[in-house]
Amino acid sequence: MEQEMNEVKISVIMPVYRVEDYVGRAIESMQKQTLQEFEFLIVDDGSPDRSGEICDAYAKKDARIRVFHRKNQGAPAARNAAMDLAKGKYLYFLDSDDWAEPEMLEEMYRLAEKYCAELVVAGFYIDTYYGENQFRTDDFVPEDAVYLTKGEFRRNSYRLFDRNMLYTPWNKLYLREYIEKHRLRFPKTMWDDFPFNLSVIDQVERVAVTSRQYYHFIRARAESETAAYRPGMYEKREEEHGWLLDLYRRWNIRTPETAEFIARRYIERFIGCVENLTNPNCRMNYRQKRREVRKMLKNERVAKSLRLAKPRSFYMKVMLIPVRMRNVTLLLLEASVITFVKTKNTRLFARLKAGR
Repeated sequence: MEQEMNEVKISVIMPVYRVEDYVGRAIESMQKQTLQEFEFLIVDDGSPDRSGEICDAYAKKDARIRVFHRKNQGAPAARNAAMDLAKGKYLYFLDSDDWAEPEMLEEMYRLAEKYCAELVVAGFYIDTYYGENQFRTDDFVPEDAVYLTKGEFRRNSYRLFDRNMLYTPWNKLYLREYIEKHRLRFPKTMWDDFPFNLSVIDQVERVAVTSRQYYHFIRARAESETAAYRPGMYEKREEEHGWLLDLYRRWNIRTPETAEFIARRYIERFIGCVENLTNPNCRMNYRQKRREVRKMLKNERVAKSLRLAKPRSFYMKVMLIPVRMRNVTLLLLEASVITFVKTKNTRLFARLKAGR
């Protein structure tokens, strides 16, 4: 499939690392796209398994695919390297263990062209696997919308955040000219997707949103992944919250709806941080955990968020009872129960989490 570079409509970028069992499916989901005028830039980030070889095999049969092999530097650096080489009018980022519906690129491209959009946002699926053929699918669906001014987008951005639409890159199409104009790249940090997207939307003006779902985010090995302990999680969540506050301060957006969303988002992640401390792999003893939770409860952001947040689920309302009481013992007990459910019955935990 030979094509001149000036015909490339979309540059698809995919970092690859230890995904030999999944990368073929990801590549083939791009080859099945109804839009054919794209280039596929695959960065083998020093993968120790056969991932790189598998990508090379596909590249030999499809001229649109280019594979770059490099020492391991992480997904952000891999994406950035491919962005420097991209020729497409738009950029699309694919994760190597996921896949997309065949119409994705064509329909997102059509929206971008119709509205001269700098950013296109689409719905997606999360498929959580519990066995080889057993999985649960959760739908993430935004409302159809077109924003043609900065002010219009900024006032309504909380709606997209609230539906988890602005955190990841794989449900979006980015105008490359806009990305290059603002010199945007993925930062080398934990959970790099969020700060990258914050930098993208900071000055964005024309945004098209579709309720159509195309992308399948795969959660494989559910038990082990949801049960993982994350050191430094609280500090990272605090940093993230600061980024979001700074963004809305710069925008001078102070609507009640936005304030409620930010508060609810903070308090939900606060609960997640307490649950993280009760993970069996956390090496703190009980006294240290109590000290940590007590310190967390003293954060002024907690009291402010409790005043503004309107929790939507019974689960979250129950979890917030000991937070309002400042009862460390009860909070750790509740979190321990949730962690037990998380490690022993991931399906039930997924239903609880979806209700947040």
